Amino acid sequence: MSRRNMKKSTTTKVTWIVLIAGLVAINLLASLLHQRFDLTEENRYSLSKPTKELLSGLDSTVQIDVLVAGNDLPSVARKFRNAVGEFLFEAKEYGGNRLQFRFVNPYEGATDTAGTKVKAIEDSLLNNYGLFPVYLNAPGKVGDELTVKRLIHGAVVHYKGQSAGIDFLKGAKSFGTEPEQLAALYNNVEASLEYNFASNIQKLTATEKPTVAYALGHGEGWGYNVDDAVRTLFNNYNCDTLNVRQVPYIPSQINALVVLKPTQPFSDADKLKIDQYILNGGKVFWMIDNMYAEFDSLYKSNGFIAYDRGLNLEDLLFTYGVRINQTLLQDMQCDKLPQVRGEGQAQQQRLVDWPFFPILNGTEHPISKNLDGVRSMFPTTLDTVEAANVRKTFLLHSSNNSRLLNAPAKIDFEFLQIAPDERQFRQKNVPVALLLEGRFRSLYTGRVPKAMADSLAAANMPIKNVSEHDNKMIVVADGDIAMNQVSPYEGPLPMGTNLFTRYTFANKDFFLNCLEYLVNPTDILQTRSKEYSLRLLDPKRVDDEKAIWQFVNVGLPIALIILFGVIYQQLRRRRYSKVW
Repeated sequence: MSRRNMKKSTTTKVTWIVLIAGLVAINLLASLLHQRFDLTEENRYSLSKPTKELLSGLDSTVQIDVLVAGNDLPSVARKFRNAVGEFLFEAKEYGGNRLQFRFVNPYEGATDTAGTKVKAIEDSLLNNYGLFPVYLNAPGKVGDELTVKRLIHGAVVHYKGQSAGIDFLKGAKSFGTEPEQLAALYNNVEASLEYNFASNIQKLTATEKPTVAYALGHGEGWGYNVDDAVRTLFNNYNCDTLNVRQVPYIPSQINALVVLKPTQPFSDADKLKIDQYILNGGKVFWMIDNMYAEFDSLYKSNGFIAYDRGLNLEDLLFTYGVRINQTLLQDMQCDKLPQVRGEGQAQQQRLVDWPFFPILNGTEHPISKNLDGVRSMFPTTLDTVEAANVRKTFLLHSSNNSRLLNAPAKIDFEFLQIAPDERQFRQKNVPVALLLEGRFRSLYTGRVPKAMADSLAAANMPIKNVSEHDNKMIVVADGDIAMNQVSPYEGPLPMGTNLFTRYTFANKDFFLNCLEYLVNPTDILQTRSKEYSLRLLDPKRVDDEKAIWQFVNVGLPIALIILFGVIYQQLRRRRYSKVW
């Protein structure tokens, strides 16, 4: 071999060695400096800081069984299943081997959709995890038989022998059953995946639960009508009752105080206890019926007069920046009541709209964003007033077709006999629930009794005129929002469930979100503010231009490859051909 060829061979070997060494170095560097980039406009594949910290701090394995599974799912359900998988893969980047997940078909092996085996599976999921099937149409080609799929939109999270079910559709705002409407629903559900998974993992892995007290002493709701609210508090928090009248002060160890539909006046001594509790950092969730208007009275006395309860809370709430008005809200967007017509055997019953039970809409705040309607019963309204260093955010409001009824107001079944005149319902977005955040001032500055001041000082809670740090409270101008109706056959129903239609509104989700926002220091709830843009294709245009885009995506690449081959051959011939 010539010297020139040997030199060329040596250079080639060195080049290959350098190339291989470079590839190895790049792979080692990539394994040490792993980085993912989310290029989507709404950061669809990025997790919030609280979720990253939660997953990175797992001390034991969290196993997630996703039940959105099956081989022949409708396209909208397949897309959602893929979105769940993409989210969990992203979560595993931070949870590592301590976060495991799998997709499980709960109906695996159950071929008879109406058989006892399927019923046993669904009963088990409902009783243990609160999950139940949703029926989806699975459209095929024109002329094909329409099939209906049974699908569990949920997952089960396991941690150290504990389990919790996640219902992805729970509380989600429904848009309808048309393809575009279902796409809008699933889009919102995808946006809430992070919150659903993170909040449930946090509850299972938390070593300590926040402490919440249920206030008593002023005729607050108690008994069967608050069965769901009280159970919810005791199941999710360290909870106990607290009689405000009987205690010398409200301990600062209580993270939040729930005041649900008081019916008796508050004395200055009791208001002072609440005032100083707030200024020492305590949170309060007020659900106030400012006017007497009871559902039971409507049936027992065939009507009643709505009037001021005289709770004596106006000055306290006014100091914090809110005023609850003496006006009842009516809305064309409302729940239904049964109307009985005729007499004797000719009696007929039908469901009609009842404007005094408005279905309230949420706002853009994480507490109420994308929630289904929240059912209220004889709600009043509220306004904001000037309060230094206090921010106000509306959480619930009426629809665009509402009106106000000033007190005193007569309420009877006459409203069911006559269809409401839409021209009278012209008010829009009337507020019913409000979040207050900031440094609150005391109503009792300079006028605290010495005995009360000494009692608080002994408990290491000196009298304050303004809170040292930012605090927050929520005021809802309806006490019935967290109450539940009672069936004579089934007992207490879930809050927000209509006794006659059995439709369940998003009252419980709103109730829990409010408490979570007040007592959870990790800001996990902020992940509910995520919003994904829905980019739908025009179905008519897709059908009209189907052939064109099929050619562009399939035929054009093949044509380009053939054209490239022809040009390459022609250039090659010109370069290497010789004239003999």
